[in-house]
Amino acid sequence: MKGVFKHFTLGGVRGFAVGRGTSPNTQNLKIKGIKDIIAVASGKGGVGKSTTSERKMIPIESYGVKCISMGSLVEEGAAIVWRGPMVMKALEQMTRGVDWGILDILVVDMPPGTGDAQISISQRLQLSGGLIVSTPQDVALMDARRGAKMFSKVNVPILGILENMSYFKCPNCNEPSYIFGKGGARKTADEMGMKFLGEVPLEVGIRSGSDEGLPIVVSEPHSVVSQVYGEIAEKVVKGLEELDQEQHFRPEITL
Repeated sequence: MKGVFKHFTLGGVRGFAVGRGTSPNTQNLKIKGIKDIIAVASGKGGVGKSTTSERKMIPIESYGVKCISMGSLVEEGAAIVWRGPMVMKALEQMTRGVDWGILDILVVDMPPGTGDAQISISQRLQLSGGLIVSTPQDVALMDARRGAKMFSKVNVPILGILENMSYFKCPNCNEPSYIFGKGGARKTADEMGMKFLGEVPLEVGIRSGSDEGLPIVVSEPHSVVSQVYGEIAEKVVKGLEELDQEQHFRPEITL
């Protein structure tokens, strides 16, 4: 899969975005140099989504991925207690106020919930699609449904739902343990007419790699979980291509 990927984090907000063509009345929502924008949401915290002035900010870069995070702009350990207008100003600075360069995909990790911040992000960025992340248990899936419905209300296409922490495979006996339940996200996808993108197992390597700043797809590129991540990424890109084709073949109606 080819393309340039970028990432930014706004407080508890992180995600990926992919640029797309727009109608004339939405040109002002585009970010220069970005083709499409995708938001990653869960509706619930703790399910594992995440993994300015006139001078534009320069993003941090590692392993070919650029990142902007509020965590890098405030004092370590400081609490970010902001009301809506401050969050929206930070959003503007961390999207249009960053020198992203030319890229194919920008991933925006949405904060938990479906309130003003989430709706404003969906409306003020020209999102090409939304990606729902959930764990298998019912309480997480209830919030995932709310996240999906929020995207629908603001006319953001849903690229699908993926199940994180699907199971834990014992390193000794190799038997899977379905700690949070089994098949919940797949069932939800079927019920809501969404694509099911895959199951990501609960593995120590994901946690340790995240803590050390070494992605498991780099440290263990041939592992099962790295292959799963690759397959999910390919499905997301394919979904964007299908949406792009639908847009180009949609008839123009003049009244």
